[in-house]
Amino acid sequence: MPPKEQETLRAPGPAARKRRFDSPQQEAYLNLWRTYDRLRMLEDELFGRHDLTAQQYNALRLLRGAHPGKVATLDLAGRLVSRAPDITRLLDKLAERTLIDRERPAKNRRVVEVGITPAGVELLARLDAEVRDTHHRQLGHLTPDEIADLVALLKKARAPHEPDGTGWK
Repeated sequence: MPPKEQETLRAPGPAARKRRFDSPQQEAYLNLWRTYDRLRMLEDELFGRHDLTAQQYNALRLLRGAHPGKVATLDLAGRLVSRAPDITRLLDKLAERTLIDRERPAKNRRVVEVGITPAGVELLARLDAEVRDTHHRQLGHLTPDEIADLVALLKKARAPHEPDGTGWK
């Protein structure tokens, strides 16, 4: 191979490697994004086997926590782990599978209250062990102290951006 071609195949020198990120904040953010992507693959695999999205699972989990009560649609949307710009469509898909039911209370017809059905509770019961196993596959290599530190840092990072009333602060 000619010398010029050999040079182009070599790894970049220290000067080129030095500026991978524009700032420490960008490095942290991109690492967070990459980590989310890798961990999400395991979650998508699990929920895909049950014809659910992570958002749908999260909604069902929150509704199970309120069971036998119901939750107003907008309150549910605010408590989800990630924003759901189209909460109605998300709930429509769960209702089609009879995993949730909805009703408009007579005292306020503008509000839609959502509850989990017995079929939804049963599905979550079947998923419980698989979800725990998936979380273990995702983060089981970290010590309890590392998990506590990670949770504390993540809460601190998002605190200025977290709306009040979500329960996530």
